[in-house]
Amino acid sequence: MKFKTMCTVACMAMFGAGLAQAQGYPTKTITMIVPFAAGGPTDTVARLVAQSMGNTLKQQIIIENVGGAGGTIGAARVAKAAPDGYTIFLHHIGHSTAPSLYRKLSYNAQNDFETIGLVTDVPMTLVARKDFPAKDFKELLAYVKANKDKVTYAHAGLGSASHLCGMLLQTAIGVDLTTVAYKGTGPAMNDLLGGQVDIMCDQTTNTTSQIKGGKIKVYGVTTKAPLAALPGVPTLASSGLPNFEVAVWHGMYAPKGTPKQVIDTLSNALRGALKDPTVKQRFADLGTEPVADERARPEALRAHVKSEIDRWGPIIHKAGAYAD
Repeated sequence: MKFKTMCTVACMAMFGAGLAQAQGYPTKTITMIVPFAAGGPTDTVARLVAQSMGNTLKQQIIIENVGGAGGTIGAARVAKAAPDGYTIFLHHIGHSTAPSLYRKLSYNAQNDFETIGLVTDVPMTLVARKDFPAKDFKELLAYVKANKDKVTYAHAGLGSASHLCGMLLQTAIGVDLTTVAYKGTGPAMNDLLGGQVDIMCDQTTNTTSQIKGGKIKVYGVTTKAPLAALPGVPTLASSGLPNFEVAVWHGMYAPKGTPKQVIDTLSNALRGALKDPTVKQRFADLGTEPVADERARPEALRAHVKSEIDRWGPIIHKAGAYAD
């Protein structure tokens, strides 16, 4: 009986300390893990949102890039982090495809994280090196089919958005290309700019300025309708790939067990950031926009992750795209 009483008192003390910590949160710098290299589209989104959230929370949010293995190394780091709100995580659609792509994961994409909220849905573009021969998508398709053994397709690693888009593209056109994997879209874009690889799918957050600057060629966007940020660029669906649509959503997470009060504080800061005129304008310049307020909430992201895991599982299994 005495042991039980001591245990009860100790547990209550620990709970009280955790509650007090949550109520005073945050009291120090927060680290946001981005599971890709610096300079890529997810990194861009993270930095824009982190700065605004930090202003609201009155604490700096620093970005730590933990790239590799399609984002799973960074995800594993967060899953094992202390659930105190000082390590958070921003990842894209790859968080929901990893369970199907990887036979062995050291974490569970649904059960090892607390959801904070969705951030943005980013369209993708099909782009090529500046001197690629094809002038439009029709010529691109003909060139790729005639030179499929020579054309290289770059992506940011297994499970990355660029990998998924490329997988769907190759299935849609019925051609298997030589793929070149990188540890992030930043390095892949650098090699595309340098002419070391031929084509890639990439998010508008990473391609819009390069397209407008004439540094790369663009053949289409992956949305239902053309984008205001890229006037004159057709949709791939209207160029010969009916129903070809890919949007790359981004979500924010914390380790499992992070107190609800902390999650609510972070979610409120996120929702505030997505209403920040500066963030909205920068997103618009990059060809995207923040999600609606109701989607930037924990329950909305939780449901979305589950639905996306259910959606991509059969597609990945059919394609036979796996990693150990």
